[in-house]
Amino acid sequence: MATIKDVAKEAGVAVETVSRVMNNRGYISVKTRKKVYDAMERLNYTPNALAQALSKKTLDIITVVVPHIIHPYFAKVLSKLEKECTKNNYKLFVYNSGGDEEKEEHVLRICQNNFVAGVVLFSADISEEILEQFHIPIVLVERNAIGKAHSIQCDNIAGGEAAAEHLISHGCKDMVVIGTMNTTQMPGDTREDGFLRVAVRNHCACAVYRSSPDEYNNMEYYPLIEQVLDEHPDCDGIFCTSDMIAAEVLQVCNRRGISVPDQIKVVGFDDVDLTKRTSPTITTIRQPMDEIVHRAVSIITDVNEGKKVPTNTILPVTLVERESTAVH
Repeated sequence: MATIKDVAKEAGVAVETVSRVMNNRGYISVKTRKKVYDAMERLNYTPNALAQALSKKTLDIITVVVPHIIHPYFAKVLSKLEKECTKNNYKLFVYNSGGDEEKEEHVLRICQNNFVAGVVLFSADISEEILEQFHIPIVLVERNAIGKAHSIQCDNIAGGEAAAEHLISHGCKDMVVIGTMNTTQMPGDTREDGFLRVAVRNHCACAVYRSSPDEYNNMEYYPLIEQVLDEHPDCDGIFCTSDMIAAEVLQVCNRRGISVPDQIKVVGFDDVDLTKRTSPTITTIRQPMDEIVHRAVSIITDVNEGKKVPTNTILPVTLVERESTAVH
């Protein structure tokens, strides 16, 4: 691996000149600057972010790791994280892991070696054994705290309960939950638990269906939704544990000539922008995304400043009623 001395030798300049080019300090002629950049490119040299951070006495990079950049939930959270980081003088690096644990471990190792301020990690599968290896602030979103990492999640149980109470109050008695299958138990799974608790208490029928990891990765739930409607022709209420599933339920119902909300009422979860762009618009459980990203950045800042921060943070949710459950 090339060093700054190798770059200086290759460019035929002093080490201090290379340092001044990388840190944009003092006057450097265009010709000299080009020589240094060309040498860095030939040697495939990447400046050591740790050394730069220490020289500046600041840590100004936060890395966020998501499984899917194009998923509406992650697209929304990334947009809000970028604004929150900018407001707090951080740069945001985004890594799309595809849900691959090895890739997630690799990017965490890069972050630790380059001394970033911290990592916001959206991961279903990365293990405690892996997380224990790292000594940088790590914030897990929608996952229980493990190791030294901190957790932020919404009140998933209360969200499931609110969805069930809403459907029942609108006359639903034969309901279905459509969720996402994870390889490990996740906080989001308790959305189903909260829903079922209210359904049982109100003597309502409720079946639970889980999508496969492939359906989640491809964001296509159509075969599962078709199965649900085939096996539950009298279903009058569907709770989807994500808005993406809810939007696809609307599409399948439309193809089958099933009226939403007249025949089946639908509730989603997250309140991404998609919910306001479907027909009918989607009733959903709103996650407090602004607060989630604010807390994530604040935790990283506070940990680096030696402040005590909570291991687990659970934030309240609210139900947003739209056309998919409207009573005419």
